[in-house]
Amino acid sequence: MFASAWSAGLRLAGLLLCPVLGMAAVTGIDYQHGLSPIEPLKYPPDFKHFDYVNPNAPKGGMVRYPEMGTFDSFNNVIDKGRKPMGLEFLYNRGLTAVRLLVQANDENASFYGSLADGVWVSEDYSEFAFRIRPGAYWHDGMPITADDVVFTFETYREHGRAGIRMALLELDRIEKISEREIYFTTKPGMVPNNVLPFSVGRYPIQPKHYWSGRDVTKTTVKPPVAGGPYRVGDFVIGRYVVYERVEDYWGRELPTSRGRYNFDRIKIDYFRDEAMMVEALKGDVLDIRNETVSKQWVTQYDFPAVRHGYFKKELIYQNRPWGMWGPVIWNLDRKRLQDIRVREALFLMYDFEWMNRVLMHGYYNYANSFFYNSTMAHSGLPSVEELELLEPFRDQLPSRVFTHVWQAAKTTGFGHNRENIEQALELFAEAGWEIRNGVMTNLATGEPFTLNFIFISPMNLRGQMPFVTALNGIGIQTTARAPERSNWEYRMRNGKFDGGTAFLIPNYLPGLTFRGWFSSEAADSKVSQNWSRVRNPIVDHLIDKLLAARTPVDFYAATRALDRVLLWHFYWIPNTAQPGFRMVYWDRFGQPENQPPLQRDVWWDTWWWDEARAARVKAGMKELLGNQ
Repeated sequence: MFASAWSAGLRLAGLLLCPVLGMAAVTGIDYQHGLSPIEPLKYPPDFKHFDYVNPNAPKGGMVRYPEMGTFDSFNNVIDKGRKPMGLEFLYNRGLTAVRLLVQANDENASFYGSLADGVWVSEDYSEFAFRIRPGAYWHDGMPITADDVVFTFETYREHGRAGIRMALLELDRIEKISEREIYFTTKPGMVPNNVLPFSVGRYPIQPKHYWSGRDVTKTTVKPPVAGGPYRVGDFVIGRYVVYERVEDYWGRELPTSRGRYNFDRIKIDYFRDEAMMVEALKGDVLDIRNETVSKQWVTQYDFPAVRHGYFKKELIYQNRPWGMWGPVIWNLDRKRLQDIRVREALFLMYDFEWMNRVLMHGYYNYANSFFYNSTMAHSGLPSVEELELLEPFRDQLPSRVFTHVWQAAKTTGFGHNRENIEQALELFAEAGWEIRNGVMTNLATGEPFTLNFIFISPMNLRGQMPFVTALNGIGIQTTARAPERSNWEYRMRNGKFDGGTAFLIPNYLPGLTFRGWFSSEAADSKVSQNWSRVRNPIVDHLIDKLLAARTPVDFYAATRALDRVLLWHFYWIPNTAQPGFRMVYWDRFGQPENQPPLQRDVWWDTWWWDEARAARVKAGMKELLGNQ
């Protein structure tokens, strides 16, 4: 992942900044066309387009895609409410967004100018600046200015969702130093982190003129003014939303845009049941889907359209961190779950092999790391560099961090695991719990051990029922539900659960992600991303080390040490790991020759409507259906 030229990537070729004496006193900035903290940039200043697009892709057509649950707000600044798919804060699903920088999907962590035609970062990451591209405008015709950028990040710091505020924790001054330039600094005394400039660069810019007369802290069912390649068109709250391509989008000829955003319309339809999604797809109500259920992947895609080549089923391996895909997570605000012995006992009761073999058709791998499928994951026993980070806390850490290789609870995948159950009961006893009259009971208080699970979907609930059944078998009283998606999100954010599931898929600069999910400060924030409410000063320290890393050695030591500490505290029970990305779709689309290796949903912004393929599917299906 990292080249030996890490430091060269940070230097950005002789950048200079004169001493800052006050607002608008910054001079001598040497702006660059892109930025990378890891490897030298792949694309030169005069590049025409990304290699993974077809720059001559035709525009047109509509693609229909499903999503679970519902939506009730178009305000993507705040936590409250659920935003529709297509208004995502990060990555390629933010169809209406204006961003200073765009991430290349064929490089690990390289960003190129979009709204910004120049970016600069100081050697120690304590200062950075962006220069706004002239000629950019919002969909209502108003120009996009430096004032919009300043307004955006002041708003995010004060009113933004918890994850945004946590990501911008070190941010101090935000200054407009010219009509086109904005200068940022980190707070004095805080170690600048290696992700902050990139977070600022890829966060959506908000229109100051639109929000100046409105309350940005409230949800809204009226789409705000935007300035990206798409605008919100037709929609019915909670049911569907259609995004329309903006013909005169100001950035359409940028190197970061050419060959992308090819569909005239993208329609997102909402469903309450994943099985119904499959039937809608097979019935040609939808065009494409990312299949998330292994049983459906194995059993539901053998119908005439597949056999005749009109419908495609592809497993796509992607060279990217997969992280934790659907682990069981615990709410540590529940006193009974604060004991590490209890959490390990629960871990021992989990039989991944049986669940994967019987319910998941043997499809999944086991996610044995928070950084699964990447070189950031731990391996074997701690290295010398990891030990330098861990040794100061030896007396506060589980001894096995230093002496044992972490692995899943050993099971055969067939029947009961007597040894694991016996070990789990011993741990419960050490923690003061014992089975009395068939009920796991606290010896001091007499209270029963209960667990209230909420899962993201009925399919997820089905997959976890063997675990629930195993817990019932040792006297733990459980409830398990799969509420409507928005209700699930609300309860997870607000800690209204004992156990649940999460999906943590880190990127190649994961420091802020892990601060949001596992730092003590995040745990104490309202509507936190730290759903487990982990409060561990060692975890905080290692996250800080990760954010402060400036060399590959330091970076990997921090990710791997953090990985070990999180695993050996049994905050989460690891579960499935994707062997690839499951894509099912009607064969109506053109695809570029070079698919990006790092991007999950390649179709959003690199595929296009292919009239010849669509006509072939139409004629073929008409024949198959007997001219109906």
